[in-house]
Amino acid sequence: MPILETIIIRKTDLRRLEKRLPYPFVLKVPDGSFSRGVRKVTDPETLRKVATELFADSDLLLAQPYCYTPFDWRIGMLDRQPLFACQYFMSSNHWQIVRHLDNGRALQGGFRTISLHEAPAPVLQTAVRAANLIGDGLYGVDLKETSEGVFVVEVNDNPNIDRGIEDGVMGDALYETVLRSLIRRMEMRHGRP
Repeated sequence: MPILETIIIRKTDLRRLEKRLPYPFVLKVPDGSFSRGVRKVTDPETLRKVATELFADSDLLLAQPYCYTPFDWRIGMLDRQPLFACQYFMSSNHWQIVRHLDNGRALQGGFRTISLHEAPAPVLQTAVRAANLIGDGLYGVDLKETSEGVFVVEVNDNPNIDRGIEDGVMGDALYETVLRSLIRRMEMRHGRP
C-alpha cells in the first residue's frame, strides 16, 4: 500500500524521530480535523516547541514527511465502492487546506468535486485498496498525488459530507445512497430482508 510514512511517537521518542525523518516533516494529533492539530516542523527547536504544545492534548502524535501538493484528494467510500471524489485546495500562500490564524479566524482553500469517472484511476484504485483493508463502512480516504505516485495520508472513519461540497456531483442521491446502506445494515442486523 503506498502510504506516506507514518511514525507513532510518544514524548520519549523525539530523538528517534529526528533520526528517522528529515526536516521538514509534519506532526499531528491522531484525532485532529480540518488542519487542527497539524503542524509543520522545520528544525529541532520547532520540534520541541510543537511537540510540547501537541502533547498537552494527546499522549501520542503522528509524524509524516512533509509533502506539498496544491490539493489533496478525498475519495469517499461506502460498501467497498467509491462514493465521491473531491479535491481540496491549499489555503492561499499556505501548505494546508485550512490555515488557522492566531486571532481565531480560519482561511480555507477551495474545492472541486468531480465525477468518479473523471477521477484518475490510480487515485481511485489506491483509495479502494486502503479503505477495503479496514472494512465496508463509510470512509474518507485522503491522498496526495505526486510525480512519484499516489500516497495515502490517512483514512477517516468519520468523514464530513457537506452540502455543496462532497455532494457536488450526486446531490441528494449521495445522502440517499448513504441512508439506503444504513437501512440495509440495520435490517440485516435485525434479521429482516
